[in-house]
Amino acid sequence: MASVDTSQLEASRREFLKISGLVTGGALLSSLSNGLSAAPLGGFHSSVDDTIKVALIGCGGRGRGAAMQALNTKQNIKIVAIADAFQDRVDAAYKTLTSRPDVAQKIDLPKERQFVGLDAYKQAIPLADVVILATPPGFRPSHFEEAVKQNKHIFMEKPVATDAPGIRRVLAAAEEAKKKKLNVVVGLQRHYQSNYREAMKRIHDGAIGDIVGGSVYWISGGVWNNPRQPNQTEMEYQMRNWYYFNWLCGDHITEQHVHNIDVANWAKRGYPVSAQGTGGRQVRTGKEYGEIFDHHIVDFVYADGTTINSQCRHYEGTYSKVDEQFLGTKGRIDSFNGNKTILKGYKGQPIYAHASAKTDIDPYQVEHNELFEAIAKGQYKFADAENGAKSTMTSIMGRMATYSGNVVKWDDAINSQIDLFPTTLAWDAQPKVLPNADGFYPVAVPGKTITV
Repeated sequence: MASVDTSQLEASRREFLKISGLVTGGALLSSLSNGLSAAPLGGFHSSVDDTIKVALIGCGGRGRGAAMQALNTKQNIKIVAIADAFQDRVDAAYKTLTSRPDVAQKIDLPKERQFVGLDAYKQAIPLADVVILATPPGFRPSHFEEAVKQNKHIFMEKPVATDAPGIRRVLAAAEEAKKKKLNVVVGLQRHYQSNYREAMKRIHDGAIGDIVGGSVYWISGGVWNNPRQPNQTEMEYQMRNWYYFNWLCGDHITEQHVHNIDVANWAKRGYPVSAQGTGGRQVRTGKEYGEIFDHHIVDFVYADGTTINSQCRHYEGTYSKVDEQFLGTKGRIDSFNGNKTILKGYKGQPIYAHASAKTDIDPYQVEHNELFEAIAKGQYKFADAENGAKSTMTSIMGRMATYSGNVVKWDDAINSQIDLFPTTLAWDAQPKVLPNADGFYPVAVPGKTITV
């Protein structure tokens, strides 16, 4: 291999970080292809030394975790801005980020760069080279659009929207991100997990033949709940309990089970053309669970006729399973969990066994390692947003099928005009779904609810 002039690599890296923010008249200059140059947009802080500046948008547990993973990479990272709708979330993030002496030098967060409010993201995004988007999913389309508009590299958590209009916005912004050569990583971390990568490589090479069936699961006991507090507006209550409202969460088939549904799409190397299924509220029926179902069972049908069954539920005290399995014409995989990641023929003959799960790097960390390494090297490597949007749309189509009780086709689902987001976003504004006099929220009724 020929030797590389490291000084040229460093110059390339610095230019890449700088070019990521170059705009003129609101349009990105095609500097990477034709050598044009221009002054940075007013207020844009472009790193021209080793430092990669990061802004955290969404300071809950997942956001704080993602920020720490960014700080744990080998690159010279500096957190320069944080933003959240709630002051207590910003305070918690600041406390978490400043509590570790080993990364203290990577935190630069004076009070004037700790932003609070429903539009706080607009203040934080311009200050960074990379933004971490980790708010409740309903906000992802607008935050992603803004980050792309501001020419930032992006890590955004899954899912990337909660309804079809949001998906269309993400897909449009994803195309802009590609044109601008902005790296975008989506937190569907199985794509960054060694056992999944190695098994999928062999599946796609034909080790078990054509995928002709399978099942994907997220069946567990459910998640947290925050009781209503005195003097809370309805908007604040729903945002504090975002998991139970579709404009924020998309139901757990989207917020949580999207991981497993995405693995099905990955295995099939495509997206389903239709879905039909059933669901409802069997166990978690209280008013504190908002409007979401506690179980969904869906058949996703792909263009070649393959059906992948999807199951997710929130029942405490029952059998739990978070995994995927697929049947091929020559063999099968029954589990992707750790050392159980085994491809085998139908007579039991081994095809591949993943032996190093105990020493594999945490995929949540790998996402950030690879993203920040690419940015530091001036490389454009990651364009996850399109798949993130289409796998999210698959889960939304599944929700449409369980809520309506009807077969839902992909084209009808993705072109749906049903917009779940509030008409006005303000603390004293009303979301579109409201409780009745007894505090219960309307819940979908299959056969009556219209979803497309």
